Amino acid sequence: MPKLLEIEGLKTQFFTSAGTVRAVDGISYDVEEGETVAIVGESGCGKSVSALSILRLISDPPGRIVEGSVRFMGQDLLLLSDEEIRNIRGKQIAMVFQEPMTSLNPVLTIGLQLTETMEHHLGMDRDVASRKAGEYLAMVGISDTDRRLKQYPHHLSGGMRQRVMIAMALCCEPRIIIADEPTTALDVTIQAQILELMKDLSKRLGVALIIITHNLGVVARYAGRVNVMYAGKIIERGSARDIYKNTAHPYTLGLLNSVPRLDLPRRARLDPIEGQPPDLTQLPEGCAFRVRCRYAVDRCASEVPPLEKFKGSHQSACWQKNELHKPVGAAR
Repeated sequence: MPKLLEIEGLKTQFFTSAGTVRAVDGISYDVEEGETVAIVGESGCGKSVSALSILRLISDPPGRIVEGSVRFMGQDLLLLSDEEIRNIRGKQIAMVFQEPMTSLNPVLTIGLQLTETMEHHLGMDRDVASRKAGEYLAMVGISDTDRRLKQYPHHLSGGMRQRVMIAMALCCEPRIIIADEPTTALDVTIQAQILELMKDLSKRLGVALIIITHNLGVVARYAGRVNVMYAGKIIERGSARDIYKNTAHPYTLGLLNSVPRLDLPRRARLDPIEGQPPDLTQLPEGCAFRVRCRYAVDRCASEVPPLEKFKGSHQSACWQKNELHKPVGAAR
């Protein structure tokens, strides 16, 4: 049985005066009906570009998808015409962008921005679409919907704008929602509410979620499967339990050790990943993480480790993965 979404060998590059930026460098993963998949990594690792590539939202120039396939329900989205991909965007694959204030049009009312999508994709008239828009706002926890539909984005708080973005993503009943850092600009309490809302709606409506985040707490609670990205590549893949309990890449271990833990003394120091991510126009030979890695050996400098089986469905791209089989946070 084919997967709902299958990404194979996707490469997206940006051609600049400083050189070619290999933002997404041959990633492959899939999404099944109704499941939640997380894409995790530092800023600049290619998470958002990979998501934008799915919907062909890469600006050309300077960006271009140069290789690979993105098969949705068996159909390669990269081979569709501009008109055909527009009929997929919003209707069957929706996206919740990172910053709702820049994603919502400041000069259009909330109601118009919600109804426009339903009128275009579902052929509804304005009155029916307005009624449905109110229902979706209520579904995502916004009250007094008649008044809210007449307001503009600047009238709403950050949490309410994010809820509007989720309502907009849901209004055409898509098969997949891509949420790009959906809680970045929100305070902790609102973050939890938004994530619980998305989890509940996913279960209730059977929508698959792709959550893009650097927050490993989000991964632990909400994702079934996890893809860890570094320098444009997926360097570890597995279930959330695999990633936490049986970490198989030094970068993932570094991310986990960088997170504050409630089971350690208050004055315990965090263990950050030293150094900076590599320049994607001049990637080093061998493993891109080598210069920041405490486990690197000579082989890491000359050979790029492939993403291969570690245990079961757990995969890692590291020559030293068998050296990391210890509980997260254990003394090294």
